[in-house]
Amino acid sequence: MTLKELVRDERTNAIIGWSLTGIVALAAIESFFAGALLWGGFELIIVATVSAPALRSRDWTAIVSWPLLAVATFSVGAGTTGFPFETAVYLAVATLALIVVIELETFTTVELSRRFAVGFAMMMTMALQALWTVAQFYSDQWLGTEYLRSQAELQWDFVVVTVVGLALGGLFQWYASRFEPAGALARATNGSEPP
Repeated sequence: MTLKELVRDERTNAIIGWSLTGIVALAAIESFFAGALLWGGFELIIVATVSAPALRSRDWTAIVSWPLLAVATFSVGAGTTGFPFETAVYLAVATLALIVVIELETFTTVELSRRFAVGFAMMMTMALQALWTVAQFYSDQWLGTEYLRSQAELQWDFVVVTVVGLALGGLFQWYASRFEPAGALARATNGSEPP
């Protein structure tokens, strides 16, 4: 099986995608047992977001492209393998934003051009980072964690996550135009593709 066939086949995409989603779900459970409640909750949000189209349509193949889920799984697991936790968070936030944008384009009547989708994903990344910052603040207040150490660090978080979101969006735009994967931005049902 070639890489293009592996990426375009809906059943293969669904099998690999659900396997990766299962890994994220297991990581969430492990995070809860380890006491990382905020991170475990974020991981469950990723699982819920990925699962929403399949639950709504009752079609198990309704899932975003598995390479994007591989990035999400990597970002979730990277924090436990010695990868800097902040960098894993940036990647996870940007990936979640891109998943939301792709699900809107693929599984709803919303139509976005690829360039606009990348820009929208970047804006969504910034919005999710803001929500993550608010969650960190309340975690520090209520759970005694120490996520937010300084205002300068907080501001750099927004700058870095925006750059990561733009890079990830550009990479996915290149990937989608080259491979046209299952769950990508192209509309396979009517044969038309947004510019």
